[in-house]
Amino acid sequence: MCLIAWNWQPASATPLLLIGNRDEFYARPAEPLHHWPDAPILAGRDVQAGGTWLGVGPGGRVAALTNFRSAVPTNTQARSRGQLVTDFLQSPLDATSYLRSLQAQANAYNPFNLLVFDGHTLLGLESRGARIVTLPPGLGAVSNADFNTPWPKLRQLRQGLADCVARGETEDEHLWPLLQSRTLAKEEDLPHTGVALDLERALSAVFIATPSYGTRACSVVRVGTHSVQFGEQCFGADGALGATSAPLDMAVVP
Repeated sequence: MCLIAWNWQPASATPLLLIGNRDEFYARPAEPLHHWPDAPILAGRDVQAGGTWLGVGPGGRVAALTNFRSAVPTNTQARSRGQLVTDFLQSPLDATSYLRSLQAQANAYNPFNLLVFDGHTLLGLESRGARIVTLPPGLGAVSNADFNTPWPKLRQLRQGLADCVARGETEDEHLWPLLQSRTLAKEEDLPHTGVALDLERALSAVFIATPSYGTRACSVVRVGTHSVQFGEQCFGADGALGATSAPLDMAVVP
């Protein structure tokens, strides 16, 4: 994932509503949202490394990952960050314990942000400082910088979600347009992450579309008190590829 926003309301009938986009090179193969045959996970799957960017597991566990954008070259020998999501979804540890166990080895991966929900607690981990981030109830977001860093597209998506929540319009048809906005930020509002200006501008949209890289999946996850609903729309270089919606009964391990 490269952009995630959420509304966490612990005492409500839908404790967690999460929306987000996965941005990736079109050439990197991936499987769409499905129940994995070899693990109790509902997620899309990165074919190259075997992990995922966003998934749901037993008991309504949710994990999502973003990378950290910089001009520093990727370490090709580092562990796969997508494995962090699958590890948490299958872990017996609560969110706090899992992230504490991960802190000492965070630098074994290329820089990332990890969002985890164990059914009760929502937490984040910023790998650069191995810092656990306490996320209070309400609206929040993360992109390719620290949690809640006010990049234009993060502010846009978080505000769009806030407006939908305020109006009581949180069905899929209200949320997909938020994730598919191609509005570019003004040059004076762009972050400075070390990449070329033209690329920085292209990456400033909620939904990215360049010739070789762009938004590959838009996702909506609703964690209810007894079940989870996960919807995904997939995209390629030539446009939409299809949509999938799958439920998960918390009492049943897929």
